[in-house]
Amino acid sequence: MKFGIRLLSVLMLLVGCKENRQDVRLSEGQWLVELEVMDNQVLPFNLKVNKNTDGGYAMQVFNAEEVIDIDEIEIKGDSIIMQTPVFEGYLAGTFTENTIEGQFVKESLERIVPFKAVYGIEERFKITSENLNKNISGIWETYFSPNLEEEYVGKGIFLQENDKVTGTFRTTTGDYRFLEGVVDGDSLKLSAFDGAHAFLFNARITDSTMNGVFYSGNHFKEPFVATRNDGFELPDPDSLTFLNEGYDKLAFTFPDTEGKMISLSDEKYKDKTVIVQLLGTWCPNCLDETKFLVDYLKDNSDIEVIGLAFESAKTKEIAIKGIKRLKDRVGVNYPILLAQYGTYDKQKAQEKLPMLNHVLSYPTTIFIDKKGKVRKIHTGFNGPATGDKYEEFKTDFNQLITKLQNE
Repeated sequence: MKFGIRLLSVLMLLVGCKENRQDVRLSEGQWLVELEVMDNQVLPFNLKVNKNTDGGYAMQVFNAEEVIDIDEIEIKGDSIIMQTPVFEGYLAGTFTENTIEGQFVKESLERIVPFKAVYGIEERFKITSENLNKNISGIWETYFSPNLEEEYVGKGIFLQENDKVTGTFRTTTGDYRFLEGVVDGDSLKLSAFDGAHAFLFNARITDSTMNGVFYSGNHFKEPFVATRNDGFELPDPDSLTFLNEGYDKLAFTFPDTEGKMISLSDEKYKDKTVIVQLLGTWCPNCLDETKFLVDYLKDNSDIEVIGLAFESAKTKEIAIKGIKRLKDRVGVNYPILLAQYGTYDKQKAQEKLPMLNHVLSYPTTIFIDKKGKVRKIHTGFNGPATGDKYEEFKTDFNQLITKLQNE
């Protein structure tokens, strides 16, 4: 109930705006947006505002080499709603020529994060120290929530040029997006925002260690430690998820966005190489993989792909709407079935697919040969932010599909 009241106040921005402010225009150019996370920390990202030929606006969010176009923008008076592409998250606020103040909202998860944006600031993070004697370029063996029951391992991959840093943390379930930030004296500051997640990493560093805190929006934080280790590798992603004893095939029946029940036993999939993608429309790593699959199918239409969506949306109707939006925005021409809504809990997901030992990650990719047998299960996805690992994934993917097609 409390969230409903808070959300209503956000949405009333478009109703309670000052109609006589129609002449106020957002300044074109670079803006700095800062989300208010936990511990009085702010999570910055860079935004560019451009004017359209029709008098409206188009915006771009920048995270290192990633550019996210925002073209669903609604303005009424001095109020604005900026809907991020594909994901349900949106920024809503009131504006002047050089400021925007409001909230980042994810309705299905009942999350609201305050933000402020200021025109004319290009620096993502302010540099406060003149002492630049650290360089974190390289590979870092990382442990999140160290020495706790929730501990998990990651691999930091970073490139530093002067005080500027780009890179990401890989984990067994995916990567932490295109991170961008700075080394400021003995401090490391990194952030990313994509409309689904808002990530901030702060750490104290030496030449060989990191000791920091990872923030996800204003709802979660955890400590992490890292040591420089250029030879470190994560567990093999092809070994983490597998079929339980007694199974060699996958079986399911779920509805598509039009309510039609789809099964692997359908005639369409017989004698075909099939890829089954476990995903969520809320998941950035899943979006990366979906874009890869869409591009791959343009030149390889003789294989089949089926997506199984595990959605956080509280109703079936909202979940279906999210799947349709993903398909429309990315150009997905393969079926994405609604496997679960109301939660993306992985234990409940595994109950939908009891032949799997567990569902460890979204995405999880299952490769099925022409006889209907599962040949490989790949946990997580190394997206474009992982550099060489993304190229390695594409090579392995092509080799496996070629082998299955030639059998």
